[in-house]
Amino acid sequence: MADSSSSLPPLFEKISYKRYFLRAVDLTMLGLLFSLLLYRILHMSQNDNVWVLAFLCESFFTFIWLLVTCIKWTPAEYKPYPDRLDERVHELPSVDMFVTTADPVKEPPILVVNTVLSLLAVNYPANKLACYVSDDGCSPLTYFSLKEASNFAKIWVPFCKKYNVRVRAPFTYFLNPLDATEDSEFRRDWEMTKREYEKLSRKVADATGNLDNNDDFEDFSNTKPNDHSTIVKVVWDNKGGLGDENEVPHFVYVSREKRPNYFHHYKAGAMNFLVRVSGLMTNAPYMLNVDCDMYVNDADVVRQAMCIFLQKSKNSNHCAFVQYPQDFYDSNCEDLVVLQSYLGRGFAGIQGIMYSGSGCFHTRRVMYGLSVDDIEEDGNLSSVAARGFLDEESFARKFGSSEEIRKSVANALQRKANSQNILTNSVDEAKEVGHCQYESQTSWGKTIGWLYDSTAEDVNTSINIHSRGWTSSYIYPDQPVFLGCIPPGGPEAMVQQRRWGTGMLEILFNKQSPLIGIFSQKMKFRQRLSYIYVFTWGLRSIPELFYCLLPAYCLLHNSALFPKGICSGITVTLVGMHCLYTLWEFMRLGFSVHSWYASQSFWRIKPTCIWLFSVTDVIFKLLGVSKTVFIVTKKTFTETKSGNGDGPSCSADPNAGKFEFDDSVYFLPGTFIVLVNLAAIAGFSVGLQRLSHTYGGGGSTFVEACACILVVMLFLPFLKGLFEKGKFGIPLPTLYKAAFLAVLFVAFSVGK
Repeated sequence: MADSSSSLPPLFEKISYKRYFLRAVDLTMLGLLFSLLLYRILHMSQNDNVWVLAFLCESFFTFIWLLVTCIKWTPAEYKPYPDRLDERVHELPSVDMFVTTADPVKEPPILVVNTVLSLLAVNYPANKLACYVSDDGCSPLTYFSLKEASNFAKIWVPFCKKYNVRVRAPFTYFLNPLDATEDSEFRRDWEMTKREYEKLSRKVADATGNLDNNDDFEDFSNTKPNDHSTIVKVVWDNKGGLGDENEVPHFVYVSREKRPNYFHHYKAGAMNFLVRVSGLMTNAPYMLNVDCDMYVNDADVVRQAMCIFLQKSKNSNHCAFVQYPQDFYDSNCEDLVVLQSYLGRGFAGIQGIMYSGSGCFHTRRVMYGLSVDDIEEDGNLSSVAARGFLDEESFARKFGSSEEIRKSVANALQRKANSQNILTNSVDEAKEVGHCQYESQTSWGKTIGWLYDSTAEDVNTSINIHSRGWTSSYIYPDQPVFLGCIPPGGPEAMVQQRRWGTGMLEILFNKQSPLIGIFSQKMKFRQRLSYIYVFTWGLRSIPELFYCLLPAYCLLHNSALFPKGICSGITVTLVGMHCLYTLWEFMRLGFSVHSWYASQSFWRIKPTCIWLFSVTDVIFKLLGVSKTVFIVTKKTFTETKSGNGDGPSCSADPNAGKFEFDDSVYFLPGTFIVLVNLAAIAGFSVGLQRLSHTYGGGGSTFVEACACILVVMLFLPFLKGLFEKGKFGIPLPTLYKAAFLAVLFVAFSVGK
């Protein structure tokens, strides 16, 4: 419970930023976009149909920039003061921590082990924590690794707390050599702990899938990743824990039942199973979920989040979740960091940041479907809501038939603790709520828990929470709180981006769409516009693809695309301002010009090469032709020092950062765009004098030629891929297909 005395300093501060100059820049660019549209309307009759297409593309870009301006208008973030927590809070609340993994090949067990160890060692009373790992791959190797990790945790957790270790993932911590000035006791403990971790790493590396001879692995015999019964194993039970520094929190391994004929809803289904199992065992009021590669980089992370939840104010009572930014210890994430810094803070200044799938603290009872109208000002459940949620008949329809789940949910809604703390007593009931049929005819995945019907389950759940009137908080610390590994540039990144783009677009057409419920839901209008911006990422593929081809078409066809004469300043100023603006955003965060250029390139590649297929995925789903699929992306793990010495690197390959290709269809549009624009530039160079004469001299087609050059520069990875070999070169089948399409395009453009 928190002390509500108003004389004490607050546990957190909401920081709102004044950005008058940047608002002026945003509005100036918006004005230039509208000026360009007006110019096109006034001169439409004097030009051919290509201007109509350009007008439609630029109208979409103007709409997107309007949404961006709306999001970034009032940026904010939350600054917690965890050092004030002890004097304000008499007893810290419990927290259940969830880790999800699905494939021991793509997500190496040693990676999962380090994430779990970093969670078990956070600066928080061990008797208030429980860590649950969901293994959708039902891998005995993963379970074996976690069992070994629990033994090492009895050494690692006390070591971290005794010496106040900052980074508590051992694979990161032991990268840096021991300081020669350290005292002998620390040196002795450090060397012993490192030896034990190296033993753990060797055991995990040497283990195979043939572990069935051990009785503890009997449940894994004759199992397949998509065909097995529910497995629930208490790896470590912190019985009678008092929260001292030598204790290790509860640790539970789960793998829900899967059968070939049942749709298991991917990560969202796994998260809902974790909610039910943890509700039966520990039923903590707050839940943290992290991806299996996202380790804790700041040991005070739980205390920071509790500052938001435990501050006694109306806004805090209405806070459904606390989101941290996602940071990565490889070199391919600058664009995401910039996106989170500016647009993330923009969301936070409206109704709250979106839930982004990892590094997020949730309120359990909000995930059970409560809206802000269901609680009183003091945070207690209202009498009307109590009757609606706790009625036995309606409960079974919402939460399922389990009597123990009913008791658990009732306790959570009324902010009560479970009566028993012996985890093994709940194993049988936990297995029951993991059956394939348990969620049938219930509200799980519809209005309760993580929502289904989208491969972007995080944002789908997020908009549902905000539509019920809840807010969310965004903590953006100076040092990353969570660090993960992002897929390398190339095929794996393409798969991940396609999944995100498809998932976002799915939500635009499902029941959570921000286009519906404008008057019935409790979401702020600007928050709704912000969600529309995110959900239309996939739709950007069509105008961006056309706009990358229009300059080449006009150059080949001898027609104008951009305003001429003095009005050409509109286009030049727009491009120049956008480049300088985005460059400033990158450099302000400490990134280089090269990072900015690579990011601008990838933001052109994503819509034209990846999100284009997200559109087709959603169209086929809406037509009932096929369903969207959640594909797990590969996480690489190499214990090598990063360039700045701050953490591990995802790859020790000297070619890390280079764009990789394979024979997938993702690389066909980009190759086609590059070949078409190169052909247009070559044609312009050969026929320069004739074309200039056609337009009345003065190099009037030079703007279109510059646009073609700009497109080629933005697709530089594909240009390099034309001359590279191996995985860094474009495969010949893709090149032949793109060349054939390019020849057709050139013939069509010249022959018109």
